[in-house]
Amino acid sequence: MESNNTKKLRLYIFKSNKHIYAHLIDDNKKKVITSSSTVSKDIKDKIRYKKNCATAQIVGKNIGIKLKKLGIKEIIFDRGRNLYHGQIRAVADATRKEGIIF
Repeated sequence: MESNNTKKLRLYIFKSNKHIYAHLIDDNKKKVITSSSTVSKDIKDKIRYKKNCATAQIVGKNIGIKLKKLGIKEIIFDRGRNLYHGQIRAVADATRKEGIIF
């Protein structure tokens, strides 16, 4: 199953009962390149509540900044089984505001 998208990296969003995670995955090498979540050291101090849309925006902005530092401009957005609504949309919108295209 090879296509043009195999060269792009995948941003996978995972929500647990308490936290939200964003992982940038290289499927060709089967490695996580970078990640951001509500348990990350640089985000943990900025948030009041662990799981809401404002926190999801912080996670999205943080992962967008990390992607820009790595020189990545285009990705594939993978929301898993989650609906594109609420926190998932907040992560996506905040990442797009940082200039990442998907």
